[in-house]
Amino acid sequence: MSTKGTLYGLGVGPGDPELITLKALRILRETDVLAWPAPLEGESMARGIAAPHLDGHHREIPIRMPMDVKRFPAQQVYDEAAVEIAAELDAGNDVAVLCEGDPFFYGSFMYLFGRLSETYSVEVVPGVSSLMATAAATGAPLAARNDVLTVLPAPLDEEELTRRLAQIDAAAVIKVGRHLPKLRRALKAAGLMDAARYVGHATMGDRQTVCPLADYPNETAPYFSMVLVHRRKDAWIDGKGEAAE
Repeated sequence: MSTKGTLYGLGVGPGDPELITLKALRILRETDVLAWPAPLEGESMARGIAAPHLDGHHREIPIRMPMDVKRFPAQQVYDEAAVEIAAELDAGNDVAVLCEGDPFFYGSFMYLFGRLSETYSVEVVPGVSSLMATAAATGAPLAARNDVLTVLPAPLDEEELTRRLAQIDAAAVIKVGRHLPKLRRALKAAGLMDAARYVGHATMGDRQTVCPLADYPNETAPYFSMVLVHRRKDAWIDGKGEAAE
């Protein structure tokens, strides 16, 4: 009786190859088949992060898709990738899907998980997420004590984004991209523009950019960017402007 392979969702971290976990590195070296997401043209960021740890022995399954949401045939792309991955699993081969950051923090691995987890053994290996990486890059805690940390996708409707920002103690705004002008308006309306920090390409060496959002000169942001906001500006300061205990 044949034994099916195991599917691994490997979080490879936010960009610095040294931030891959020991567990993910071990599985990466032991697995014969790799799958990784990528744009229709160009290199895969997830594979690029893992590249220093690859020795050339893997068979590879690229999962290529358009980055334009309006043209994104998500169902078809993941259906086809699931079929190709399933064929390897049925042959008894383990498959590692490389995931930027963490597989289950807004990660596309969830779509493969949804298609394959009922039939095959699946193990998700957590990774250092972009949320933690951006906090480290700014040198400022995300939240403290009883603060509520809110994660907001920038594609939200502007009115909804403004309403939610007005209620936050601390927030991380993801998927900024072309939504940056809208986010700026929402932050100004919520009275939080001065408390917002921009982080681009966190942990990626010379590409990393950190600055007050008010000083960021561009009208759009790269895919690997995030805006961090804390109502008190610094999490360690209490509501009276004194160091919190």
